[in-house]
Amino acid sequence: MRQKKQKLRIGRIPYANLFPIFYTLEREFDCSSYEFIEGPPSALNRMLREGSVDISPSSSIEYLRNPFLYSIVEGHSISSKGPVGSIFLFSQKTLEKLDGSIVYVSSQSETSIALLSIILKTFNRIHCTLDLSNNPEESDGNAFLLIGDDALKYNAGQKVSGRRLTNAVYPIIYDLGDIWYRQTGLPFVFALWIMKKKIYQTERESSISSRNELLHLFIESLNSAKNIALRNLPEISKHSPLRAFLSQEEIIRYWDNLDYELTLEHKKGLELFNNHLKDLVYF
Repeated sequence: MRQKKQKLRIGRIPYANLFPIFYTLEREFDCSSYEFIEGPPSALNRMLREGSVDISPSSSIEYLRNPFLYSIVEGHSISSKGPVGSIFLFSQKTLEKLDGSIVYVSSQSETSIALLSIILKTFNRIHCTLDLSNNPEESDGNAFLLIGDDALKYNAGQKVSGRRLTNAVYPIIYDLGDIWYRQTGLPFVFALWIMKKKIYQTERESSISSRNELLHLFIESLNSAKNIALRNLPEISKHSPLRAFLSQEEIIRYWDNLDYELTLEHKKGLELFNNHLKDLVYF
């Protein structure tokens, strides 16, 4: 009996920052040989390590912890050179007055938690207790961290007719990408596209060859999809789920502020992040 051809398993982070890429991939390219597996960064990190996903956008901290396990897909990242627009610290106090406070954070992205730790401890010599919470915005701490679509939605909720309202409980908002860039002058790489170096060592040679062909084809499609998407953000924005709470102009501005490249400058920023990580106990 002929063995059913196995599809390439591709991780998909369901955040708005990657919507243009995946939207273009599925509309413009043949994806019949791919299986998209959706999950937050923390879940896809684990699936990559375990081998249940072949290739995926993944938290940069996952690659930095396990560089011997992964190969980077060159030319791709989710980065910012300044404000990222979706990684926010909402606070009752200014940073310098948060020393000794409890800050609630989401477990969805260790990279953002690590960046917050570096900003507090390394850049500002502030010591806070970071507590994991499923709903940081409902906590009773002095500040909380939101990422991705949750951050976009909460921030959008503080506006009426395009004007910002004063949040009586958490009036101060810090964009972590902006703080990093002003402190270092380098991009911050939040995520990379990575794949396991030795995914198929237990498979037959014919299976390995077939899968490597699929990987090569997918990366070619990913390269093209990125270029097409970045040229067509206004059209793609019409189909974004963000339309439920952001205007088309706000969506395009958010995507325009993101950086999807991976240049030598980005790698320098990644290396600096790695150096700071070594000073964090939990890394």
